[in-house]
Amino acid sequence: MSNIKVETLTELKASDLEDLCQATEDAIRDGIGFNWLLPPPRDVLETFWRGVLVVPERVLFGGRLDGTLAASIQLLKPGPSKETTSFNAVIGYHFVAPWARGHGLAKALLLAAETEAKSQGFSVITLHVRETQEAALKLYHESGYTRWGIMPYYEMVGDTMIAGHYFYKNIKPIMKIA
Repeated sequence: MSNIKVETLTELKASDLEDLCQATEDAIRDGIGFNWLLPPPRDVLETFWRGVLVVPERVLFGGRLDGTLAASIQLLKPGPSKETTSFNAVIGYHFVAPWARGHGLAKALLLAAETEAKSQGFSVITLHVRETQEAALKLYHESGYTRWGIMPYYEMVGDTMIAGHYFYKNIKPIMKIA
């Protein structure tokens, strides 16, 4: 039986950075995106992941399979200039390396991000995902997210336009809807 663990990452040891970059590269090659068609040079990925840790509006969660960092999700909080949307957090960069799928990491990461959002007082979580990410679409539906729209011109992959699905989930009562 495999052992999974989800944790908030506030620093990345060299081995964790290596694992996370490798997982990201594997996921990109498998078509997850990250807005890349092919994995960028390793130094670009390392800079990306280190940068996530220094942005105060981002909370990075890592998912481990048998001790190896194989997945992540980010909770993106609105910045101080976003007063009218201060109730809304965004889920982004949610992925599991292909070799680590099927063990519950994606759901565990999503639950960790939702729990953190609730603890920080957010009422709504939003997210968007490519229509080709069938497992992710299924997970979000099963986790109580409501699809509110489809954008037909979401991403260009090669010479194919891919649609994007937009979701929200109320995680605590909202004051009043006009």
